[in-house]
Amino acid sequence: MAIFRLNHAVLYVRDVTASVAFYRDVLGFGYIEGGDSFQGAAFLRAPGSTNDHDLGLFQLGAEAGPSGAGRTTVGLYHLAWEVDTLGDLEDLAKGLTGAGALVGASDHGTTKSLYGRDPDGLEFEIVWIIPAALLTDEDRAKGGVSRLDLAAEIAKYGRDARSGLGISRPAE
Repeated sequence: MAIFRLNHAVLYVRDVTASVAFYRDVLGFGYIEGGDSFQGAAFLRAPGSTNDHDLGLFQLGAEAGPSGAGRTTVGLYHLAWEVDTLGDLEDLAKGLTGAGALVGASDHGTTKSLYGRDPDGLEFEIVWIIPAALLTDEDRAKGGVSRLDLAAEIAKYGRDARSGLGISRPAE
């Protein structure tokens, strides 16, 4: 089996209208016209994506309980979306903060990540990967997870620094 990327994700949500507004207004997903042909469903596309859709949302209604994944049930912890530049990561940090949805920011050495929660409390990650050509021995040696200092990363790499591929390895 030669899987090489995630094409789309589908989430069950309480209120599809509120979820569409969050993913559109805070994360920049585009609403696909006619994508709501199924009652209580919507389909969204990430900026620059060539997929038919990247995110499907299916409404369960206000009576739906919170996800117990990771606390009381098995289930998906989070999805990770990659951004193209550190500037994109900074802009999304501001948007998530403004929406009260930013729940963490981590430095994983070779990756720089934000963590957020949508209106239903479903967690997601937004990641920028240090390009292989810019990796330093210090980046590679960093173990574990530390607090992300996004301003320092932008000072080091530049706001327009483009993300690396996959796990910061040269393209073949």
